[in-house]
Amino acid sequence: MIIPVTPENEIERVRSLKEYSILDTLPEQEFEDMTKIASEICQTPISLITLVDTNKQWFKSNRGLNVRETERHYAFCAHAINTPDRILVVKDSREDVRFVDNPLATGYPNVIFYAGVPLINADGFALGTICVIDNTPRELSQQQLDSLRALANQVVQLFERKRLNEVLKESQKQLRERNAELEQFACLLSHDIKSPLNNIMALTSILQNDPSRNETESNEKIIDHIANSSLQLKSLIDGIIAHYIGINAVIKTKDEIQIYALFEDIIDLLDSRREHEITYTSELSSIKVNEVAIKQILTNLLSNSIKYNRNEKVKIAVKILDRATFIAFVIEDNGIGIDKSKYSKIFDTFATLKIKDRFNKVGTGIGLSTVKKLVEKLGGTITIESEIGLGSKFIFHIKK
Repeated sequence: MIIPVTPENEIERVRSLKEYSILDTLPEQEFEDMTKIASEICQTPISLITLVDTNKQWFKSNRGLNVRETERHYAFCAHAINTPDRILVVKDSREDVRFVDNPLATGYPNVIFYAGVPLINADGFALGTICVIDNTPRELSQQQLDSLRALANQVVQLFERKRLNEVLKESQKQLRERNAELEQFACLLSHDIKSPLNNIMALTSILQNDPSRNETESNEKIIDHIANSSLQLKSLIDGIIAHYIGINAVIKTKDEIQIYALFEDIIDLLDSRREHEITYTSELSSIKVNEVAIKQILTNLLSNSIKYNRNEKVKIAVKILDRATFIAFVIEDNGIGIDKSKYSKIFDTFATLKIKDRFNKVGTGIGLSTVKKLVEKLGGTITIESEIGLGSKFIFHIKK
């Protein structure tokens, strides 16, 4: 027996396969029909639609077979994908050096004859095969082989259609979420933005029209109120702009970013006087990720750790951990903490806990919702662990 060679483009091939979100899904009639036709055309008891994953071959449809997957180590289809431009035909596995002593040939399902057509997607990757199997030596006519190839093309079209449907579902989901945000935004306009704006207009009118307001102290108080209302309004507007720029940003481009430079830039922005204790450790010297997105995520999280902190000395520790398929970021602080019942709410757009920060201001409810959306755009998730009075720990992952 010869173990199938791993294709040179294996990493890209498997990534392309998983983009279809079809592995380990339930049987579907469209694919069952394809294997039924294949068996009838080739007159074989077994026909399969096989997807070759990293360590296994998995059957989207398995006509005549009572297993859903087998080890890739023994897979005939793992040989077939190495010759994507032609059909692999094994007339008698007992006389083929590649399959002598193969457990799938010597035991169940007793693969003696095999013919497999690679399933090639638009990007040129062999995702798996449509194949037919018999327990006795066989040959197929050229007409049968051509029909099997035509079925392979139809299977790939089914894959593409399913992927397009998933994209459309995701687009519809995002549209529903955006509409919900617009409703929240309308409420925000009617209250949170109009309120400071009305204050500014009313106070300005007092200064302009009330002749009794000549005392310097009274005027200074009014001006202070105007300034505070203006800052509140500016903060809301800046937050909204940053939120919509962030969630609509094209973040497919990736940059090689040095960890040291990344954090020094963020610390210079948030703590130019080095008043706080911000430390970072990393198992990587650099990461490949969209620079705009990762900076916005980290800046928002570190900024919150500074603002929502009552201690004389703000302490923030950041860890970057290297994992097999993702990079983990852990941001831990000694801030005021968040009640466990509020964990899910803090990531909602425009939702706030109505808590004043160390600068005596209430948040806009925009920063963390932006962070969550950007993390998800980078293929990751974000979670929180926190205790009131002791601090918070935000953990997010991004795909490599």
